This record gives sequence, C-alpha cells and structure tokens, in this order.
Amino acid sequence: MEGAKRAVPIVLAGSPFGVLFGAVAIDNGLSVGEAVFMSASLYAGASQMVGLDLFGQNITPWMIVLSIFAVNFRNVLYSATVGRRIRHFSFLQKAVAFFVLVDPQYAEVEIRSEAGKKISFSWYMGLGLTTYICWILETWVGAMFGDLISDPYAIGVDFLLPIYFLGMVMSFRHRRHWWQVVVVSAISAIAAYKFVGSPWHVTLGAAGGVLLAALLAKPQNAKV
Repeated sequence: MEGAKRAVPIVLAGSPFGVLFGAVAIDNGLSVGEAVFMSASLYAGASQMVGLDLFGQNITPWMIVLSIFAVNFRNVLYSATVGRRIRHFSFLQKAVAFFVLVDPQYAEVEIRSEAGKKISFSWYMGLGLTTYICWILETWVGAMFGDLISDPYAIGVDFLLPIYFLGMVMSFRHRRHWWQVVVVSAISAIAAYKFVGSPWHVTLGAAGGVLLAALLAKPQNAKV
C-alpha cells in the first residue's frame, strides 16, 4: 500500500500526458486497441510520442527503432543504479521490476534509498504497477474521448509533466555537485538538440550529466 500511495502524485501529474497520447494515437490512425497495446507493451511516454510522429512519415522501420532507442537509452543508466538497490530481488523479480522502470520510478527508488529505507519487492511493484495500470487506462480514456478536447495544448496539459519532472530534479538538490551536473546536462541537451537533433538530445543530455558526476565522484573509502 505504501508504494501505491507514492504513485498517486505520479499518476495525477502524468494523467494528462497519458490521455493526450491516446488522443494523438487515434488522430494518427491507430485504433483504440492498438493505442492501448502500445502503452501496455512499450510503456514509455516520450518514446511512444516519437513513434507516433515517425509512423506517419516515410521512414524505414530501423530508423524508428533507433529513434525510440535514443530516447529510452537513459533507462540503461537508470537500471545500472537501480540494479544495485534491488540486488536482493530474484531474477524474475528483477525482470518485472526493470520493465516498469520509468523516470518517476527511478526517482522514488533513489529518494527511498537515501532515506535509508529498504526497497522491498512489494513496495517497488506497488508503485510500479499502479503507475503502469493507470497509464494504460489513461491511454484508453484519451483514445475513446480525446476528441472532446479540440486543442489540448491550448489549455496547457502538455506542460504538467515537465513541471513534475522539474520537481523530481529539485528533490535531489541536496546532493553534492547537484547544480554542476544539472547545468552540464542542460547545456549538453540544448547543444545536442541544436546540432544533432531530436530525440538524441535526451540521451546526450543525460550522458553529459552522468559523465560529469562520474568525474566528480570520489571513492568513499579512499585513503590519503
């Protein structure tokens, strides 16, 4: 139950984005079933939007896969960190846990770990499954009733999720070298967007921050 409670603000912040995806999916020619299946099988909001944008263009399938991989590459970085937190999970539990590993899940795991609390499988899946199931339901709602909102962008629903992510970033501000990492990540992402293009700016921005964090990190048990 504790994990499910932690999912409530995540669901509330992400619900407009889930509904928006469902509506956009229908607008791009997908059926309700296809939109729901995409959310259930891929479960990656930003990548799903990228996929929808590319499906309607004359682009080869491997380029679509590569673009989605570029957006989702940050999950490789997430799993490297979260893997240490859940090393006590069984192999099957880890497989399920990594499937529901999205941005808010990663942030909540880190916050709980820093508080000295154990990451139990029941807590992890209470958070992850609640968010996952609600994402699928939000997609269905958007696919069924999204046409009732003529212009979602006009009322600012697309701005709610970035605000939530900003809040997650700010929750780590007590960490050493936080502002340096944030600034370098932002500069890397902006430069990548300008000179490389979307969606690579997501991965390259994250990589820039991770690289700096690794360079600034000092072994805790280092001897002088």
